[in-house]
Amino acid sequence: MTSIQQPIYSRFNANSTAAEIATGHDLKGKTVLVTGGNSGIGYETVKALANTGAQVVATGRDGDKAGDRLSALPNVSFMRLDLADPLSVDTFAEQFLAVHPHLHLLINNAGIFRPPQLLKDQRGYELQFGVNHLGHFQLTGRLWPALKNAGGARVVILSSVGHRRSELELDDLQFEHHFYDSAKAYGLSKTANVLFTTELDRVGAPHSIRAFAVHPGAVQTDIFRYMTDDERQAWDQQIAHFKSQEQGAATTVWCALSDQLDGIGGVYCENCNIAPVVPNDAPPGRGVRGFALDPGKARELWLFSEAATGISWP
Repeated sequence: MTSIQQPIYSRFNANSTAAEIATGHDLKGKTVLVTGGNSGIGYETVKALANTGAQVVATGRDGDKAGDRLSALPNVSFMRLDLADPLSVDTFAEQFLAVHPHLHLLINNAGIFRPPQLLKDQRGYELQFGVNHLGHFQLTGRLWPALKNAGGARVVILSSVGHRRSELELDDLQFEHHFYDSAKAYGLSKTANVLFTTELDRVGAPHSIRAFAVHPGAVQTDIFRYMTDDERQAWDQQIAHFKSQEQGAATTVWCALSDQLDGIGGVYCENCNIAPVVPNDAPPGRGVRGFALDPGKARELWLFSEAATGISWP
């Protein structure tokens, strides 16, 4: 995996916006799904891809929060989806496939960040792992027929530089034997996102389905709603530069549309480029830790996730 995990020339960078990257692309006749597309960088992703002419479906847990923002965009519809609830995922997938037999771009964007206490999803797993990884694993599996029918599709999975906080540890996901550390649990879920990308690309490549993991950068969005004022202040002091939401969506859109990524997949990207691999003990900063690209761990997570969700890829 690490042989292709190296930066390539890209004319875009950390300051680029999703709209800049989408300019000139024509996706008329294409179908796009963006989870968590009703706010934050998900909304900016929806807006940029809708402006290419694609039919974009945005999801969220609360239709009321979608409001006029989504209804004002061309080619956009909203569907309710709660990734913490496996029944909601199955119901959504059934309804989606009944209308959309082809899915060209799946953007697994929704996520939860550092709740103040141990919360669990409807499956019984720690909520960040359940929403950020298992919910999207189940959704991607249910939508697999539409991805295959597209005759060439991409799956973009939102990870984070926060993956550096934890390697994959499947032996105590419920924190029954260790004190609950919300930051570590978040990091584990983001490592899972990268490992899922790795194995998904291996499984999907023969069907012309390629997968990409994305670190959007530090962006002020509603995902930080669980942080206290003191935590927010400390966070702000640690971050030298926050991206705008339009800039935060740029790498997602670049992975979805860039011709430079034709024939490539299973990579972690940041700032509109493939990120470098850094040592597992590297200080906080850019790049992807090698443990998040381990194909053995990726396969281990895949088998675990199949058992946890009841999804088995053919």
